[in-house]
Amino acid sequence: MADLIFVSRQTISNWENDRNYPDIKSLVLLSEVFHVSMDQLIKGDVEKMKIEIDAQEYAQFRRDSAILTVLFLLLLIAPVPLVRAWRWGGLAVYVVLFGITLYVAGRIERYKKKYDIQTYKEIVAFSNGQSLDEIEKARESGKRPYQKALLAAAAGALVVIVALLMDMILR
Repeated sequence: MADLIFVSRQTISNWENDRNYPDIKSLVLLSEVFHVSMDQLIKGDVEKMKIEIDAQEYAQFRRDSAILTVLFLLLLIAPVPLVRAWRWGGLAVYVVLFGITLYVAGRIERYKKKYDIQTYKEIVAFSNGQSLDEIEKARESGKRPYQKALLAAAAGALVVIVALLMDMILR
């Protein structure tokens, strides 16, 4: 094989062991030797790379989700101790923590938009490497407006509670 496509045996071995890939010239010669089109020759690698990229994005989604959970818990717990300990400096630290949380939440939203996942059930299915069928997807789609309204109300209530706590502490 190596003689037919003008490469060394070590080069063939590296291709077989996924250490590197053939260059364009070698791909053309391989397609001639095996009597297959270039598309057929490289299609398997393209599909494999798609799966690997999806797996990497899935792993990043899980990491970002865990980070967001920790940051959200810190946002709930941290304002009172930070402000008590450092007054305005503590408030500045809290604002920075809030900004970091917003950044991570934005990353999560990009994943959700890319994979069309909005409801809790869809997120859980995605986290488990599954997807919902069309009927379940339609049902979940109908729940979205109500969930967004509840989320907005909960966020507003949380802001009011934090503002009241800050007001009591800074007096």
